[in-house]
Order: sequence, then C-alpha cells, then structure tokens
Amino acid sequence: MTSPLTQGSLATIFGGSGFAGRYTVRKLARNGWRVRAAVRRPDLAGYLQPMGAVGQVHAVQANVRYPESLELAVNGSDLVVNFVAILAASGQQTYHSVHVDGARAVARAAKNANVKQFVHISALGADRNSPSYFGRTRALGEEAVLEEFPEAVILRPAIIFGPEDYFYNMLARLTLYSPFLPLIAGGKTRFQPIYVGDLANAVLATIQDKKHYGKIYEIGGPDIFTFRQILDCIQLWTGRRRIYVPIPLWLTKLQAIITMPFPNALRALTLDQALMFEVNNVVNEEAVLERRTLSDLGVKQQQSSLAIVPGYLEHYRVNGQFSRYIS
Repeated sequence: MTSPLTQGSLATIFGGSGFAGRYTVRKLARNGWRVRAAVRRPDLAGYLQPMGAVGQVHAVQANVRYPESLELAVNGSDLVVNFVAILAASGQQTYHSVHVDGARAVARAAKNANVKQFVHISALGADRNSPSYFGRTRALGEEAVLEEFPEAVILRPAIIFGPEDYFYNMLARLTLYSPFLPLIAGGKTRFQPIYVGDLANAVLATIQDKKHYGKIYEIGGPDIFTFRQILDCIQLWTGRRRIYVPIPLWLTKLQAIITMPFPNALRALTLDQALMFEVNNVVNEEAVLERRTLSDLGVKQQQSSLAIVPGYLEHYRVNGQFSRYIS
C-alpha cells in the first residue's frame, strides 16, 4: 500500500497543538501524512516538529473566529480535523463563537477547498436539551458541520485522559492542598474515560473507510466509574487520604454563580461544568445498538485508565514520584 507521504497527502489539524490534537498529529505523521497544525500561536508549537521527519510537521496561524485565516490553513489539504473547543468561556472565546460558529467556519472552509475528508471532534453529552450550555453548543456545532460538510465524521469522546490531561491532574492537585475531596452530586455521576491515544486511533480509523462518512460515533473507554470511584483511585495512586464531603448539586451551582466575577483559573468549577454532573458521561445505549462506538471503528485494544493514569500521577505522591522505590 502506498504511503500517504509518498502520495503527498496533507492533513490540517485545527487545534493540533492542544492536549488531544498533538496525539493525532503524531499518529498521522507516523502513518505517512504531511501534517499542518493550524493554531492561534504557531510560535509556541515548535514541539510538534519532532513528531515527524524533517519538514513533515509544521504549524500555521489560524483562528476559528476569523474565516479568512481558515481558508489559507486548509488550502491544498486532503484531510481536515477540527479539535478546537473550550471548557470555559472567556471574553470573545464564547461557547457559541467557538463550538458553533467556529465549527461551521472550519467545515465551510474545508468544503470550499474541496477537501476530501473532514473529521469533527465533539463531546459526549452533545445534546440540544443538555442542561449545560457546553452540551447544547456542541450539538449545534455538529448540526452546523453536517450542514456545511454532509460527509463529515463526528466523534464524541468521553472525558479524555493522558499525561497532559486536565481531569485527573486537576483532581490529583486537589489532594495536595485540600483536607477534603468534594463528592459532587453524591459522587454518583458516571464516567467512561477514553485514552487520548485511542482517540487518535479513532481519527485514523474514520479516514480509512468511507462507510464511516456522515456518521456520529460515541467514543468511550473500556471502563465505567462513578465520580466517587475515580476519587478513590486518585487517593490510592497518590498515596494520600482525604475526607469526602458530599456536596449537593444545588450547592455546587450556587458556588459557581457566586464565583462568576473571578477569573476561571481561580474557580473550582464554572456553572456550566457544574451542570455537566447532572448527566452521565458514558456512551449512549443507542450508539451501542447502532454500532457507532470505538470498537465499531475497529479500535479493539482500548487502553484502561487503571493501567495508564497511575504512571503519570506518581509525582503527586506524598514523598515524590520515586518514593515507592526507596527502601
């Protein structure tokens, strides 16, 4: 089989310098693609270049809120993947401007440039009726993408884990300075974490078979945990014991509302993040029955958080990451 690199195939990855995007950049480069990472600050994305051969990976400037920058970024591309998203709104970076208008602009630019394949990364919980604005705008973004590029493949990953993740690292950092851990909504919300490398495998799988075009896939890992079980694991892996304090969802929402004037970096949770605890972050039964899951994309050997997360949380241990090796 001829390598995409031999064929001169070019993939443009929007958000390629982000946590999830960089793994797809590496995966595509290793599979022979030339990769163009479209990011807001290409001067800060030099670490992407060693992921491929000399000249195989490079970064270009693009911002989903400025359509003219998108046209240049997708020019000559065979594949476009959109990872751009935000967890908290700030200034002009609103949920709607990024998740809806931004997604539409990228899909439109790709269609106008005669790009062959388009993959849009959404999120589990994308639903017009979601309690969170994040979930509602994700659903509207999917609709916008399919209106502009009907053959697009949409992937809805669950909480993504990996060495640079926000979720597990944030909870582990909490054990460093807090005497207690919050059991939000009683700790009953369920999660199905997906390894970032498996998401990259899913992206690659979607572009290898046209039967996936125009479909929405829900991407979850092999294990399902309650929020309390995840906190149990965090304490085990960090070697720290903390008291659990049940916090009802209404109180979590109130705290988020009261702290609205503060910068997001100083807030425990935004209101939208608090609202996400109302819905389980797991693959829908409908997707399973309709064969729209990670396994149905051909990614059978999925990585468990139980095998990977302990390794990169070791530096949160009481006496440092090498404490278990000291007699």
